[in-house]
Amino acid sequence: MNEATLQYVRQHSDDDVRMLALRGCKDADVDLPLALQQIQGRQTARHKLPTWAANDGIMYPPHLNMEQCSSERTARYKADLARRLLPLRPTNATDKRPHTDIPLPTTLIDLTGGFGVDFAMMSEVFTQAIYVERNSQLYDISSANLRILGRQNVETACADGVEFLSRYTGHANMIFLDPARRDDHGGRTYGIADCTPNVLHMRDELLAKADVVVLKLSPMLDWGKAVSDLGPEQVQEVHIVSVGGECKEMLVVLSARPLVPTRLVCVNDADIFEVSPLPSHPSTFTSSGLPFTVSGSPLKPDVSPLATDVSPLTSDATVAGSQLYPPYSELTSPLYLYEPNASIMKAGCFAELSQCFGVAALAPNSHLFVSHDFISDFPGRKFLLSTISTMNKRDLKEALRGIAQANIAVRNFPISVAELRRRLKLSEGGSTYIFATTLAEGNRVLLIGSRL
Repeated sequence: MNEATLQYVRQHSDDDVRMLALRGCKDADVDLPLALQQIQGRQTARHKLPTWAANDGIMYPPHLNMEQCSSERTARYKADLARRLLPLRPTNATDKRPHTDIPLPTTLIDLTGGFGVDFAMMSEVFTQAIYVERNSQLYDISSANLRILGRQNVETACADGVEFLSRYTGHANMIFLDPARRDDHGGRTYGIADCTPNVLHMRDELLAKADVVVLKLSPMLDWGKAVSDLGPEQVQEVHIVSVGGECKEMLVVLSARPLVPTRLVCVNDADIFEVSPLPSHPSTFTSSGLPFTVSGSPLKPDVSPLATDVSPLTSDATVAGSQLYPPYSELTSPLYLYEPNASIMKAGCFAELSQCFGVAALAPNSHLFVSHDFISDFPGRKFLLSTISTMNKRDLKEALRGIAQANIAVRNFPISVAELRRRLKLSEGGSTYIFATTLAEGNRVLLIGSRL
């Protein structure tokens, strides 16, 4: 990028790209298409990659690549994951320093480097990191950015990842892949076999050339099917990663020799909830009905949705399978409502959540939980309920007295938010929250309260 183009980018960094394109530029030295690409990239990076956005030398790729690249927060999570997975060499017996470990030389290979956000973050963890990208434009941009970022331990290759792997004769500690999730016509794909490259065809070679393989997959993909497709005996961990309540990606860790039973980790910002399937059931990997044991967050002493000395949500609970649901008569004050975060909603590990935090599910399909005790570290949104109303007109009139606006959500309820809002004659917003749901007994109720 020449100096005239760079100055144009700096001058118009906050302007509307579409208006700039329509207006054009009279300075013949300004490469306008490149300038507009950089302005749009910088504007996206301010929210997605704030550290990079603060670096004036960073170059940005076309808009589609910026859409597809990881955010800084999710890339940092991968770096932390890589750091935990790296091997350590025990201190030599003659070393006088107690309780220390010396890192081994380590190698990372990213076979689908793309814009390089994940690679740049993870490369800090390794002594050697190899970036591979087949798109020459992306390769040139990312290679230049890695130099600007001062990455001294990296090697780059403009090559097809599959071909690079076949020629690679060494052994890496980690191989990372983010298969392209678009077909030849630009349409989105989600299945592992439909992505490029097809990791299912490469699995054995990947595992032969790396200690662990980390795959970044679509958050739309069912994690149980992903494990089944890749092979339960090779999957060591599954991470469902959300940021700000939005599910962003799924990470699957593969190993030829898994050291622990498969772990399912649900991450949303600082909230982390982990469950581990029982090792005696290696073939029952599905996102529902899986035999789990809870780890990472032990059961709270004397707190359980079934413990009558703590919570009255038990006496006449409705039974559906092995799960008990509180009847309407037991939803008495004080009552707290809990809504799991996006990663847990995606994972579907609701029974494990109930067991771990001592909260009772309202119904099999509501994915809402209640407790008479406040659970401050519950991984999701928390509410204090002030009123629980039936849909009877008289009950509704009394429950909504003095409420002109509310934030409304429906869960396992026969009408939409828009229709319910029309019927209740409430505008949107305010500090009141209303959840419309159906209890296990069939009662349709409104749960009204405030967010904590």
